[in-house]
Amino acid sequence: QMQLEESGGGLVRPGGSLRLSCAASGSLFNIATMGWYRQAPGKQRELVALINSVDITDYADSVQGRFSISRDNNKNMVYLEMNDLQPEDTAVYYCNAYVGQNRENYWGQGTQVTVSS
Repeated sequence: QMQLEESGGGLVRPGGSLRLSCAASGSLFNIATMGWYRQAPGKQRELVALINSVDITDYADSVQGRFSISRDNNKNMVYLEMNDLQPEDTAVYYCNAYVGQNRENYWGQGTQVTVSS
């Protein structure tokens, strides 16, 4: 079992930056693929970024070069550094953990990011 809790969302102006954090509980963190997803009003949830257990990362085309995902296995934390934010980045951002060993997906409750002038 894993529990995830996001923090760091808020209101930011276009071109600004935010850093999201996700705190994970449980002993499976080190083997989990961690990800950030987002869901804008009226849209489906979409993948933003992934980082696996050996720090290989992957990004959605829309955030490539602006966002950076990282993890700290000693602290059971995963981060999403978001730069040059644009209004289209406005969404609820969710932390996700996928544990292949038991084929389980875990989700946080989400944190709102609003980009507006």
